[in-house]
Amino acid sequence: MHSDHIIDMEAVRFAIDRLHQSRAPRDKPVTLQPEVALPAQFPDTGVGEQAALEALSDLALGQSAQLHHPGYFAHMDPPTATVTWLASLWQAATNQNVLHPDVGPAARELADVLIEWVKPFFSMSGGHLVPGATVANLTALWAARDLRGVRQVITSNRAHLSIRKAAHILGLKFVEIESASNHGLVLPADLDLTDAAVVLTAGTVTTGAVDNLTQAAGAAWVHVDAAWGGPLRFSERFADVLDGVESADSVGFSAHKWCFQPKGTAVVLFKDDKAAHEALSYGGGYLSAPNIGLLGSGPATALPFLASLLAWGRAGLAERVEHGMAQASQLVELVEDDARFELWGRPTTGVFVWRPRNVDLVALRVRMNQGWVAIVDVDGEAWLRCVPANLSADVRALFAQTTAALEQT
Repeated sequence: MHSDHIIDMEAVRFAIDRLHQSRAPRDKPVTLQPEVALPAQFPDTGVGEQAALEALSDLALGQSAQLHHPGYFAHMDPPTATVTWLASLWQAATNQNVLHPDVGPAARELADVLIEWVKPFFSMSGGHLVPGATVANLTALWAARDLRGVRQVITSNRAHLSIRKAAHILGLKFVEIESASNHGLVLPADLDLTDAAVVLTAGTVTTGAVDNLTQAAGAAWVHVDAAWGGPLRFSERFADVLDGVESADSVGFSAHKWCFQPKGTAVVLFKDDKAAHEALSYGGGYLSAPNIGLLGSGPATALPFLASLLAWGRAGLAERVEHGMAQASQLVELVEDDARFELWGRPTTGVFVWRPRNVDLVALRVRMNQGWVAIVDVDGEAWLRCVPANLSADVRALFAQTTAALEQT
């Protein structure tokens, strides 16, 4: 056996130890100017595995954004659980390829099991894993074009930029409609939808707004981009936020957001998966199974996702999502009780937009120690945005950091 394929337990222990050390919260959750102390050119001679890990450990661990930091409450990017990244280690070590049964037999079965688990919550018949919502949206509109003769894509001006990308790639006309004041899409009553795919958003990027998911009944195809809000369907308490998703032709959600998975994990589901997959399938003499969808080779992302869901169960995943919604509610109360702050609107999917009145937000954030929030543009104005993707976030401590920074400004 080649030495590359023998597990070096000393190196594994070193890597895990450095990871463990990196979990201690820093003064700033985000390193603004990381220092890359590596050779400027590809070295002719390698330094060896241990030295390579040593050289990269500070950059990869010590200077990465601490998504698990108690003060990090900024973006739709969660820290992963131990069970998740350990299963990801297996995934990377075995390097299974879901393209072909010979190079990923169990990986393909795991992907099928995962789809069976999640599809009932959206009233879909099946689907497949994709690297993210961008590919989910492109895949759904590809099926819409080829199955229903769709010639145009209609969506809100608050929709994700991947919708415009998909329309461009597929050669479809792109129609963008101005949203209402709450950032929800309202389709004009006289709009002709007979050759249109209407894309509805369940959790806009900036404010987390949800479109009325029942308003496009006359469309040739209805797709719901639930990249952020989709996992609310796993919670009995909040599933109704996505009422109407069951009547869509397709839906996509990003598991690497509110399902706490590593980057590159998302799902696209179809009302009629057999028809969709047939339209999206290609074969070749070297394949013993059809290649479905955009990707050729693909990693076994179902493994860490299934490990998480098996460990937590539906109730455990729901508890985590509900914890995030409670974090958002707690921040609402704190902001509403302090006249120095204002809300953009009450959060529908946990995404919370707020700000102190008449303050330079960039200067405010620079003065925040042990805390980090996003700064977003909403209709030409700067606001703070918080996203409840970090289960370890301490909302009261974050608000205290904000008020302390406000007093300094």
